[in-house]
Amino acid sequence: MRLKDEENQKQCLPVLMGATAEGRKELIAVVDGVRERKQSWQDLRLDLKQRCWVHKTANVLNKMPKAFHGKAKRDLHQIWLAETTDAAIKAFDHFLEKYGATYEGACSCLAKDQDVLLAFYDFPAEYWGHLRMTNPVESTFATIRPQHRRTKGSGSRKASLTILFKLAQSASRRWRRLNGDHQIVLVLEGKVFTDGVLQNAA
Repeated sequence: MRLKDEENQKQCLPVLMGATAEGRKELIAVVDGVRERKQSWQDLRLDLKQRCWVHKTANVLNKMPKAFHGKAKRDLHQIWLAETTDAAIKAFDHFLEKYGATYEGACSCLAKDQDVLLAFYDFPAEYWGHLRMTNPVESTFATIRPQHRRTKGSGSRKASLTILFKLAQSASRRWRRLNGDHQIVLVLEGKVFTDGVLQNAA
């Protein structure tokens, strides 16, 4: 989300969401940064091992002609909708082989994040819908944007952040629990999941 500061730079609002041991989604952090500046997001992500497939898909397609978007999007869906890691990797490799020679930039954008894009397979299958997308954060922005527009930026950066954090905090109270919330205890205990299925200890 864009903010406005004293220097009229384009600003963004990185938001970090987590979950409690009881399976409730929780707002962790809201910070401001320069839009599209890598450092702004790195400061917030720290050691996160996940990427949003919706945003990655958009970034990949932006590096391809619009005439190919339909086919390429379907091929990308074959990756993250695959039922197993092996099937996802095969679909991943297929995409790179199919488009690599002609659209190197698009394939490089995809390939550099392969491990983190497929990290959701190491969590309970019930969580995949939460982990692959940033829908809860986007729905929170839908609440924040109208208020931000009505106040025409809320003044200073500090005032804007304060108001927007409070709005995000209020919206977070309506977030529903994780699917399969009982499984989060197993994740916190370090239990191993393969393709979304809990593995029996040897």
